Amino acid sequence: MAKSDRDQVPGWEPPGAIARKALLDSAESIAIVGASKNPSRASNFVATYLLSSSADFRVYMVNPRETEILGQPVYPDLASLPEVPDIVDVFRKSEDLPEVAAEAIAVGAKTFWAQLGLWNGDAAQMASEAGLNVVMDRCTKIEHARFAGGLHLAGFDTGVISSRR
Repeated sequence: MAKSDRDQVPGWEPPGAIARKALLDSAESIAIVGASKNPSRASNFVATYLLSSSADFRVYMVNPRETEILGQPVYPDLASLPEVPDIVDVFRKSEDLPEVAAEAIAVGAKTFWAQLGLWNGDAAQMASEAGLNVVMDRCTKIEHARFAGGLHLAGFDTGVISSRR
């Protein structure tokens, strides 16, 4: 499905702010699929935040090409994790989302979360029909910080919205 088909995903309704807050508040573990050791990558920035956040998440890195990121062991896939993650936080291409959704369903994850800029209606429908909570095109770091009152820590609440540099 194309990005313009967001409102037409059968069986799935994007969760509102209260529902997203509840998902983050109830989560104890987050698996970051597509985690990168490169500090300039969004997945690394989000992992750093989640590892140091006040929420005290158990954070698992998933990337078959790495062995350690931010001092944490890296797992090749979700099935290799020591526990079923509450949230599967995905940093992969949009076209890879159905494959990751299928893996999240197979391991019994509670929430499938596609990061900011990522959207795939087929993945949303598949995960939703399997009973997972589904969040698309939202950043776990930004959402958590927003709900925890910490957006100012990364300069996200300047009050200025602009594309100018």
